[in-house]
Amino acid sequence: MAAFDVIGFTLQYELSYSNILYMLDLAGIPLQAAQRSEKDPLIIAGGPCTYNPEPLADFLDAVVLGEGEEVIVEIAELLRKLKQAGAPRREKLAALAGLPGVYVPSFYQVEYAAADQTLSFVRPVKPGIPERITKRIVQNYEAAPFPVCPPVPFIDIVQDRIALEIQRGCTRGCRFCQAGMVYRPVRERSPEKIKQLMDANICSTGYAEITLSSLSSADHSCIAELAADSIAQYGASGVTISLPSLRADAFSVALAEKMESSGRKSSLTFAPEAGTQRLRDVINKGVREEDLIDAVESATAAGWRSFKLYFMIGLPTETEEDLEAIGALARIVLSKARAAVSAAGAKGKNSVVTVTVSASTFVPKANTPFQWRPQDPIATIRQKQDLLRRVVRGRGIDFQWHDPETSFLEAVFARGDRRLGAVLEKAWRSGCKFDGWNEYFDFDLWQRAFAECGIDPTFYANRQRDYQEVLPWNHLSAGVDRSYLISEDQKAGQAALTEDCRTGECLGCGVCQTLDTQPSISKAVDTP
Repeated sequence: MAAFDVIGFTLQYELSYSNILYMLDLAGIPLQAAQRSEKDPLIIAGGPCTYNPEPLADFLDAVVLGEGEEVIVEIAELLRKLKQAGAPRREKLAALAGLPGVYVPSFYQVEYAAADQTLSFVRPVKPGIPERITKRIVQNYEAAPFPVCPPVPFIDIVQDRIALEIQRGCTRGCRFCQAGMVYRPVRERSPEKIKQLMDANICSTGYAEITLSSLSSADHSCIAELAADSIAQYGASGVTISLPSLRADAFSVALAEKMESSGRKSSLTFAPEAGTQRLRDVINKGVREEDLIDAVESATAAGWRSFKLYFMIGLPTETEEDLEAIGALARIVLSKARAAVSAAGAKGKNSVVTVTVSASTFVPKANTPFQWRPQDPIATIRQKQDLLRRVVRGRGIDFQWHDPETSFLEAVFARGDRRLGAVLEKAWRSGCKFDGWNEYFDFDLWQRAFAECGIDPTFYANRQRDYQEVLPWNHLSAGVDRSYLISEDQKAGQAALTEDCRTGECLGCGVCQTLDTQPSISKAVDTP
């Protein structure tokens, strides 16, 4: 690993940060970027967590914001030329910082206010370095490369199938959802391109299952046609086609029914997110209770008997009534599904309906309307989970919840600054690793690391921030205007909805203007 010129990490989840240090150490690579020599590889990161990579700033040589299909070619070509020219490490970093969408943390200075320890500024210390880095967006998504001959593992893996991205971005505007903000704008692959990629992947891998993936696959404008054509082409050969997630509406259930080729129906998952319509309006979740009930009844009639309902607790403005409504909604879903089963005359095992309620904890994320909002303290989350255990109960209903300590640590790093680098290294040296796995997570070690570094983690997770505060990620742009995020946060306080711009007028989020300023790979790089 240490023999490579560049090593890249994808930052998908804040609790994987300790494993980055673990891997660097196993490879014999100095943890701190400042300690690496000319013989050490450049450590680069991409992925959704790079919209606030500041807790990892001490350990990363460069960070790529946004979509990588084009910029990875630019980086490889640039570094190839510099290596051939014998350029030193510092010159390579300076050249990388000149690429649109690439952030080199060591070229930026941070300072904190002595009075309240908030961030005073983040600014470049090297001439010619941009004050603000904007994410990369692939303009021609239709032509973007996609693997058609991926490696097939010899062991069972979690996603042991073809995952084919058919659409990128989402404009439904859920105010807690980072993916919905940072992956804008919405772009689709054409049905013809999707079929071409499906054919190539099936032939090269032998997989018999394909997931048509995106943030909301049912929103693809040609999804009904695509589903029908795919089933007609591949159904007889035993290849199954599925969607990763469903909206709570009858159309989505009808799609799932078309794609379900086996007689046995697995569970269907819906995400109401909140128990009351008021709170769903606060978070701009365009789901009504009647939509969910219609979807469940349609699914039950089509043969499904197991349902999963995803909720989030600790959302802004949440009340006890909102929590109690989660239990009520679960019982309504169970009752309606059982009634539909009874009406169909189902008997025996086929008449048993189950509802699983999963409650995760709200984590405020960078570049979302709720980035200024606090996370509930751990004690408050535990109280809410206790309440849910009392109200989400009954035969046929199962309740699952997330460990509040892991959600707390996730929030700390999601909204943290460079001072957390010392905590991360201290925790890792104390034995923290694989923090995303419950059997390895040790919150006591993390608490000790915070204490030894003199840092209060609640300063990051549980503190309301005002709009004037300099946020650790202010110099990193996901293309969505700060003014739009503020207006959406303010609308949340009024429980006011914002429509999907794909079905209405432009809402002025700013991402389309960002798209117009994006470089093309042909302009940025002289390809060989």
